[in-house]
Amino acid sequence: MRILFLCQRVPWPPDRGDRITTWHFLAHLLDQGHEVDVCCFAETDADAAGVEHLRTRCRSVAAPRIHRGLRKVTSLRGLLTGEALTLPFFRHRALVRAVEAAHRPAPPDLVYVYSSSMAQYVLDRPGSPRLMQFAELDSDKWAQVAATRSGVGAWVYRREARLLLEFERRVAQAFDVSVVVSDVEKQLFEQRIPRVTAHVLPNGVDTQHFAPVDTAQREPHTVIFTGVMDYEPNVDAVTWFVQSCWPAVRARHADARFLVVGSSPTAAVRSLHGQDGIEVTGRVPQTVPWFERSAIAIAPLRLARGVQNKVLEAMSMGLPVVSTPQAAQGLGTVPDDTLLVREGAEAMAAAVVQLMDMPQQAAAVGARAAAWVRTHFEWPRMHARFDTLCEHARAHHRAVQAVQRVRR
Repeated sequence: MRILFLCQRVPWPPDRGDRITTWHFLAHLLDQGHEVDVCCFAETDADAAGVEHLRTRCRSVAAPRIHRGLRKVTSLRGLLTGEALTLPFFRHRALVRAVEAAHRPAPPDLVYVYSSSMAQYVLDRPGSPRLMQFAELDSDKWAQVAATRSGVGAWVYRREARLLLEFERRVAQAFDVSVVVSDVEKQLFEQRIPRVTAHVLPNGVDTQHFAPVDTAQREPHTVIFTGVMDYEPNVDAVTWFVQSCWPAVRARHADARFLVVGSSPTAAVRSLHGQDGIEVTGRVPQTVPWFERSAIAIAPLRLARGVQNKVLEAMSMGLPVVSTPQAAQGLGTVPDDTLLVREGAEAMAAAVVQLMDMPQQAAAVGARAAAWVRTHFEWPRMHARFDTLCEHARAHHRAVQAVQRVRR
């Protein structure tokens, strides 16, 4: 097939949540022999290497460079046009032209879109089967942020949540298949967007890359958090954990260390470096060596709903994970002895301390976590689901076309 593949970021290297997902599905399509035209955005100088890598395998790659600071100014056009600010932020003439070229001389056999903001490029092009991978409803993310704000900030985020939900409804009603990342997201989706069925396609984890190591290699009182550190839910998670949980951990274990591993740390996160055993790494080539050093992983996210790659990767490495309910809910039902879900600062700190106090118990939890991930979240399982959804989109498109022919 000839496939048009749209996503926000260059899907290589797979070093953050959305790129992990888009790369694995793109690579799967390429491995099957499909011709793929990729449309995305480059955000950093490092993305140039990713674009060149994709061009060695894809039919074409369009990746105009954007600067997020300048695009935020561009997005203010939405205040004049009455649309969600997200849409002008991700609107670019170069991608409009690339999408037009991908439809010549005939429409693609399939259009795949990751993230609702990219659907604007094909929303009014019904000539191909279209699969929309929402992953999560971005409108709900902004609603969660609005609840933490006051004044003008709260108004802006509430406006964004409302207008983006209106756009997401249009997209879901127009596309052949809508995909979300978890059963929790499916329930929310079908509440917010009635009369449209959502299909669940979780993220996977590369269990060969994120493989367990001998617990003797681990630093027994070292805790790790991984994630892009200018992403607001991650920033909130780390700063809250340091303020509300870490003092209790350090009171019990004065040698406890906390590794904050991820690119682009904000000033608030950088300021934690060197305090009370905290190390902020910034971007690292690989997270595996940092996981190997650690004895416990945490996911103290308060603004979250989907499947968290950071949790899957840590579990795959054989680490015991202490998580908030928000960070865990996208995984479905996980045995209590496999993922430690704790609500509130006191309970989370107590769980971390208990794992430090009882290393054999911690190792057993980690071993069960690694086995559970391999049963439920390996990528080949997700690729098989993906293939089924692509065929479902094509079948739905054919059925709609048949009805239209009859009506004519």
